[in-house]
Formats: sequence, C-alpha cells, structure tokens
Amino acid sequence: MSADRISRRAFTVGIAALAAARRASAQGYAGLGETADGFAKVTPGRLFSFPGDHGPHPEFRIEWWYLTANLVDPGGAACGLQWTLFRQAAQPGPQGEGWANQQVWMGHAAVTRADTHRFSETFSRGGVGQAGVTAKPFDAWIDDRGMKSVERTDDRTLAPLTLKASGTDFSYALTLEADRPVVLQGDRGYSRKSERGQASYYYSQPFYRARGTLSIDDKPVDVSGQAWMDREWSSQPLDADQTGWDWLSLHLASGDKLMLYRLRQKDGHNYPFGNWIGAAGDTQMIAGSDIQMSPMATVDIAGRKVPVEWQIAIPSRSFAIACKPLNPKAWMGTGFSYWEGPISFAGTHDGVGYLEMTGY
Repeated sequence: MSADRISRRAFTVGIAALAAARRASAQGYAGLGETADGFAKVTPGRLFSFPGDHGPHPEFRIEWWYLTANLVDPGGAACGLQWTLFRQAAQPGPQGEGWANQQVWMGHAAVTRADTHRFSETFSRGGVGQAGVTAKPFDAWIDDRGMKSVERTDDRTLAPLTLKASGTDFSYALTLEADRPVVLQGDRGYSRKSERGQASYYYSQPFYRARGTLSIDDKPVDVSGQAWMDREWSSQPLDADQTGWDWLSLHLASGDKLMLYRLRQKDGHNYPFGNWIGAAGDTQMIAGSDIQMSPMATVDIAGRKVPVEWQIAIPSRSFAIACKPLNPKAWMGTGFSYWEGPISFAGTHDGVGYLEMTGY
C-alpha cells in the first residue's frame, strides 16, 4: 500500500474518532468527562518507573506528550513553540494488529511570534507505523514529527532529546537538555481533577534548556530558551460537569517553576490546583484555596471571547503577578479548538511561560 493511501486512510480514521468524541462533548471538554468502562482506572499510590512510564499506557483511554518552549532569537525577540502527541483508544481490550489497532494518534505543532501564530494538525491510526511511542530508546513520532533520545539520554531526566516538526509555512528543530530529574505532579504523580475523584497520572520535565532553529515562511533563525514537557494519562480525567481548563506553566527568573490550573464547572465554580517546583527540583503542592486566578482582559477570536490576560496570586507565598500574552491571537483552530501561547509575567516575580485555555 502506498504512503499516500496510508496517510489518507489514517486521516479518515482520525476524523471519525474526533466525530465520535464530539458526540460526547456534553461530557466535559472534548468528551474527557465521558465514562470509561473497561479502561484502567487512575488510583493513588502508583509507583512510577522510568524509562517504562515515558512510553505508552494503552490500557488507559487518553494520553499525551506535551512540550512548549519559550525562546528568543539572536536579537532578543521572543517566540514560542508547541509540540504535542495525543493518543486515544477507541475501545478497551487487547491491542489489535495493523488497521485493527484501536489507538488513534493526533499531533499538534505550532509556532508563535508577536506578529503571527501558525499551527498544524495531523492524524494517524496505531498499528501501521505512522505514529507511536517507544520508552527506550525514547522515540515519540507521528509522520515526520518526532521527539527522540540520543545515545546519551538519561532515563531520569529524559534528556537530551531532539525535537522536530513542520507545517506548510513553518518548521523547527531543537535540542533539549536537562540536568534534573522529571517531577511528579500532584500527590506523587496522582493528579486529582475533581471532588468526585476524576484524576490522571502526571509528571513533567520543566527544566529543559532548548536550542535550535525555527523557520517561518522559509526564513530560519537561531533560537534558544526554556522548555517544559507534560506527560499525562488517564481514562476519565474530567467530571461531566467540567467544561474546560485554564492552565499555566511558568518559568520564574529565580529558577523556580510553577504549574497552575483551574478546571471550570458548569455551575460557575472552579477546581484549582498548583505545584511549586524549586530550582533544585523539590516540589510543594499549593492548596486550591490559596490560588487566586482572575481574568483581566479578553480577545475576540473564532467567535469567542477568550481571557488572555490574567492576575494570579498565591498569598501564602507572597506571590502576585500579571500575565500578558506574546500574541493574543494564538488560537489553535484544530479539531478540538483551544488557545495556547507564550506569555510573560511581572509583579512580585518575573518570568515567561505558557498559557493553555480550553472549552471557550
């Protein structure tokens, strides 16, 4: 079978899977609150193991490898990029072979400057070699987009890695280095998402140093900066009444890192959570009652009003910042659309980071 025919068939299967998920969109954002009978459940007390947990967990319904990078060019101009690989199982049970495999893969890539935002989306069916992940040597790919290890990659740090992606009008290639181990989020990797027990397994590598080349409209520039990768898997990460989330990954000028999110509910209440990551890699969970996230300004985009400027406070840490986007129009007009882009912040602490907002 030709590569072209495989690509078209994989695309068709991916679209069908998205359509099925859209029918469940009443079950929280993108159907992520849909019941997951037959799939593995997320429970407290899991012992994470590397390199194994860098690889896929097909017994769970949903999984992603998600990297964002805050970069600058030689002139100091800011830019950002996103590389994401999503896996979703269409049904539980033993893994089928070839086209009978029930895993659907989706890749997102994007680049953002103050004057432009470009993105691309691709789909593949599992079992035919077009997409997948191996734990060791680490290799995550869909079509010609890849995040992969090199000979000296350390399982504890998941570094160094090479990263590449391209769309019709952009491309990038980076090397990612880190000298601190990955960080377990939540309660030793158990990340609770609602009062009724929805949860995911979640860890991050927030200490990547990135260097490489970014090209927009065939104009390459050297870039360098900081990157953050999130790894999550679950079978039902949202409750049915949760409509989306506002999520931040922040690189503080001090070297500390901060992950914050609030999950929005239909009744207007929110479920917030945070994790303060020290420059040495130590972590401290932040109680939801100690997190204040207030949208301050919106942008009209794709027929929606999206809050792109935020004030955030954590009183117990004397932390109060105002966040602004590099490009307010960083809308991902993909199968499930969302806002994702680089931000900067100032106040009691300064730095850069990424903001993701879904369900608007």
